[in-house]
Amino acid sequence: MSMLPTPNVFCLVKGAGEGRMLLNAFDQALLAAGIGDTNIVRMSSIIPPGACERSRMVLPKGGLIPTAYAHIDSDLSGEIISAAVAVALPDDITQAGVIMEYEAKAPLHVVEDKVRQMAEDAFAYRNRKLREIKVTGIEHTVQECGAVFAGAVLWYE
Repeated sequence: MSMLPTPNVFCLVKGAGEGRMLLNAFDQALLAAGIGDTNIVRMSSIIPPGACERSRMVLPKGGLIPTAYAHIDSDLSGEIISAAVAVALPDDITQAGVIMEYEAKAPLHVVEDKVRQMAEDAFAYRNRKLREIKVTGIEHTVQECGAVFAGAVLWYE
């Protein structure tokens, strides 16, 4: 018996933010992603078998929310920062999916290409047939202190 129920839904989220300090920029990015009033709990990168995607979720304020995520911040004005996550889903819904995360001081297309390749590789290592890959990411040009966040939130319905 597990201590926590296994999540059965997931949602891809992303956000960018600016602040006077790096932590404030990260907080702004979480608010922009729609999860700023939760306690995200960083987890490793598995989508439970049969989990369904939701375009948005209502999460409890202050709740402990399992999330696989990428984030990066910078205080170098003009610097481009990007974060992305990829969710690889299997043909056989009784098998687990995989989440990959990547962030870099690079344009979004570079980060998305890399995270997509990571998801494909993860399925190849598992010898699983891939049904589809879903990717979300965000790019931001830093003004003062900037941050980006991309995540796969898991929850229960």
